[in-house]
Parts: sequence; C-alpha cells; structure tokens
Amino acid sequence: MKTISIVSPCFNEEDNVANCYETVKAIFDKELPGYRREHIFIDNASSDRTVDILREIAAQDQDVKVVVNARNFGVFRSTFNGLRYATGDGIVVMLPVDLQDPPELIPEFVELWESGYDVVAGARSTREEGFVMRNARGLFYRIVNGLSDVWLEPSVGEFQLIDRKVLKAVLAHKDHYPYIRGIIASCGFRRIIKPYVWKARAKGLSKHSLMALIDQALNAIFSFTRAPMRFCTISGLVIAIACILFSLISVILFFVNPDQAPRGTTTIIVSLFFLSGIQMLFIGMLGEYITSIHNQVRGGPIVTEQERINIEGPARDPALAREEHLA
Repeated sequence: MKTISIVSPCFNEEDNVANCYETVKAIFDKELPGYRREHIFIDNASSDRTVDILREIAAQDQDVKVVVNARNFGVFRSTFNGLRYATGDGIVVMLPVDLQDPPELIPEFVELWESGYDVVAGARSTREEGFVMRNARGLFYRIVNGLSDVWLEPSVGEFQLIDRKVLKAVLAHKDHYPYIRGIIASCGFRRIIKPYVWKARAKGLSKHSLMALIDQALNAIFSFTRAPMRFCTISGLVIAIACILFSLISVILFFVNPDQAPRGTTTIIVSLFFLSGIQMLFIGMLGEYITSIHNQVRGGPIVTEQERINIEGPARDPALAREEHLA
C-alpha cells in the first residue's frame, strides 16, 4: 500500500484545523481507500487552541503527525521542515488548513501521479480575491519570469503533489529561507499543471500580512534571479555614459555659444539628488544579498521545534532516515 503525505502549516487556526483533518480523512476513506494517509500538521507556535485540538486528533489517529515550533518561523520555513518528516511515496507539499486550496483535487493529483508525472502542480487559474492583490501577483510573476533562469508557472503555489525522488531533490537544498515553489521548479522532472479555483477563506483571518507577502516576493526575486545585480551594473553603466555625454555636450555648447551652455545650481542639485538616490538603491540591493548570505553562512536549523507528536526517529531528517532504512 502506497502512502500519500500531506503537509499542513497552521498558525492560530482553531476554527479550521479540525475541519481540515476531517475533510482530508473523508476524501481518503471514500476516494483513496487503497492508499495510506499521512497528515503532518506544522504549528507555528499558535496562541489559541490550535495545538490542543491537534493533540486530541493525534491521540485518536496515529496517521496524524504534529510538529509544534518554538516560535513563528513563517510558512515557508515551517513547511520545508515538515517535508523532512514526510515518509510517503507521494507528497502534497502544502495544504493550508483554511482549505482555500481544494483538497478535493488530491485524488486527481494521485491519479495523474500514478500515470507517470513526477510533479502535479495546482494552478490558481481563478482567485476569489480582490482586484489589487490579483494584479500585484500577476506583476510579481512577470518580473520573476522575465528576469529568472527558472520559469515559475503563474499562479502555481505550493499546492502540489510530488514524487519521492522530487522530495529528495528538494530536501537537498540547504536554503535558510526556502522558496519552495521555486525550488521544485528548479529541480525539473516531468510535470503537469492542474488549474483550479482558489476559494475565499471561509473562517478566520489570513495570517499573511502585506509585509509578509512583500518579504516572500523579495525572497523569490533575490533567490532565483540575477536581475537586481544586473540592473545595478547596467544602470551604473548607462548613468556613467549619460554623464560623460552631458559633459561633452556642455563643453561643446560653451565654445559654440556660451549663452546656451547649461549652468546654475538647479542642474547640480537635481543631478546630485538623482545620483544619491541611485546609490542608495544599489546599496539597498547589495544589502539584501549580504543579509541573505549572512543568514546562510550562520547555519543552524531553519526552525526550532518545541514538540513532536506521533513522530519517531531523529529530528534532523526523518525522510532520509526512511530512505536509509528501505535501502
């Protein structure tokens, strides 16, 4: 019997976590009776009753595993850590407990996976969200795909089913701030895209603030593109050439017609502030890279765990431990 693992990150989701568990269990009981279910919940130090509810569920169902983080490490870090505990032959990378990504698609994902696809990626072709957020996401993907060596399919998130060999390739990345959908795309393998409607949240409030979304977008841009540094190089070259041409034109105009030669403090002030702004922009971009490098070389775990439920074996990498055991 093959195992399908599902990783569900959560933070203050007492209104949704039980419904997520029951919905997934019902789908497996009805539509996937020939597969073993492994549901891994990753809690980011919730302050409500989420952890208590997960304890009750895990006590009654040994197929439910729970990892409680010592603090909120963010959805990507906690999900990536949760993938290390997945022992399934196929893995649903992320199913948020708010069920905005429809778990009803999991049987179809499994069917496509069994037909030979290594990655079955859900694409949010239709989103039940506001005009501003929808267009901001579209702009983000245009920027990343226009400047990156790795193509990120627009609207594809972490709601994907990947084969075990893909999981091994993903976990081989030692990234301090893993952009999971980008890592999966960079690994390659045979992939198929499955469109679906991304539903509006039924209960509770989204835990993704505007600043968190901006942070995730910047992480993707700086992790998967060379565009910021190339932009600095090209812009510096263009500005240098423009300054040289401006100087030459000023000298020529002075000798041809001194009255038409540009002079005065306005030109100097505008040029000074413009170049100062460009320098600060470039220093900021360099700072982003230096910060990323600093976090990476410091090492240490991407998350600190407070508690594990229904999980045995070493915390560092149970997935690889399972591979060693099977070998």
